[in-house]
Amino acid sequence: MSPTATKTAKAQSVSGKPNEPPQLQPVHLSSTSASQAARHVLPVAVASLFLASFKHLVADPVPTMTVSLPVVALLQVIYAFLCLPAAGSGSPKNRKHKPGEKKKAGDGAGPSFIIAALLSLLLSLILTPLLHATMILFGAPLLTHVSHTFFCAAHLSLLTAFPLFYTHGVDASTWAAVVGFKAPFDETFGGLLGGFFGAWLGAVPIPLDWDREWQKWPVTILAGIYGGYVLGRVLGGTVLFGKRF
Repeated sequence: MSPTATKTAKAQSVSGKPNEPPQLQPVHLSSTSASQAARHVLPVAVASLFLASFKHLVADPVPTMTVSLPVVALLQVIYAFLCLPAAGSGSPKNRKHKPGEKKKAGDGAGPSFIIAALLSLLLSLILTPLLHATMILFGAPLLTHVSHTFFCAAHLSLLTAFPLFYTHGVDASTWAAVVGFKAPFDETFGGLLGGFFGAWLGAVPIPLDWDREWQKWPVTILAGIYGGYVLGRVLGGTVLFGKRF
């Protein structure tokens, strides 16, 4: 047996289990001045968009959610472009070549922002029906308000899942850590948790006998999604950054 194999066997015998894969690390935002400005401005822009459209949302939810969805998508794409590293940007393809070393085909071709953003938007769209079904399981109307629930799910997917798709792609181990609450807090994971918790909390006022127009489906759900997402994103990128459950 080789010395390396012996050391590995000893390490496994001491720990009692094979070497575990490295833990998922938090997403560090770009350090440029534009990125640092955007990380403060964009959450305010997202919250302001919702507040500005709230009266219209109460009066006519589906058209309001339809019109605001492309604006949210644009804000998320700007956020990704200015602040977030695209999935695979830390791969060996981006390493510097030594003097005299031949450049292999495909080397130096880092992930394209446009391709990464478009794929993330597509994956967010694909996720929407699953979130729609999940909302129904948690009490959303099954046979009525179908458009209301679908567009609410689309907003939830675009806000919470898009940044994670952009930074992590579809890596199975990463998403297992996210779903299993083993991912470290950062702006992307914090926004995801905040958005989903806010959606759950937003359902509380609906059955209350207050007879308010804003209690109708899915106004309070969407309010919880936006409020929770912004709060989770800010906390995940500051006081909770790097922490784990």
